[in-house]
Amino acid sequence: MRVILAEDSTLLREGLVRLLEEEGHEVLAAVGDGQALLGAVAAQEPDAVVVDVRMPPTHTDEGLRAALEIRRLRPHVKVLVLSQYVEKKYATELMSGDIDGVGYLLKDRVAQVGDFLDALERVGAGGTAFDPEVVRQLLARTSHADPLARLTAREREVLELMAQGLTNASIAQTLHVSQSAVEKHVNALFDKLSLSHTAGYSRRVLAVLRYLGS
Repeated sequence: MRVILAEDSTLLREGLVRLLEEEGHEVLAAVGDGQALLGAVAAQEPDAVVVDVRMPPTHTDEGLRAALEIRRLRPHVKVLVLSQYVEKKYATELMSGDIDGVGYLLKDRVAQVGDFLDALERVGAGGTAFDPEVVRQLLARTSHADPLARLTAREREVLELMAQGLTNASIAQTLHVSQSAVEKHVNALFDKLSLSHTAGYSRRVLAVLRYLGS
């Protein structure tokens, strides 16, 4: 992939550049703030960007705002957001639209090189990749909500893994069950969430959005 990095920590930024290049990706630019990221994306037209949430000058949400602007102006550019902590407000905002080609990882996950590269590959292919800890903390917001309360424990497990961006085959491997069993759970939770077949919409994406936003 052709990638642009936005990270204000020089050490982490240079480490990511080396890692991505060693994996065969082309790093078009590596910048340290949100405005530089927007300028680099406009000039280079990357396949994907990897961006930190908090960057100069205020170290609050510059990276997240830049990521949302990229999604608005260039929806074909895939976005993988990195954050030091679970920023529920920012995570929810990023996931409130079309989540295809979007990822949100904690920086601790970057240390797990395989997990980071797998997430980038999934996002680059148009899938999703949400850190399990992000999903877990967002789940705490929904534990009392209907219709999610109607789901069985196994159906909630399946939906949680769907929210992380796993395919049915990957979910089956993670839960040590057959893929057909996962498909039955997926169909059951679609029914319980009242997600009927609607032209132009992915029930899988709608289920995840319902899960994350309710």
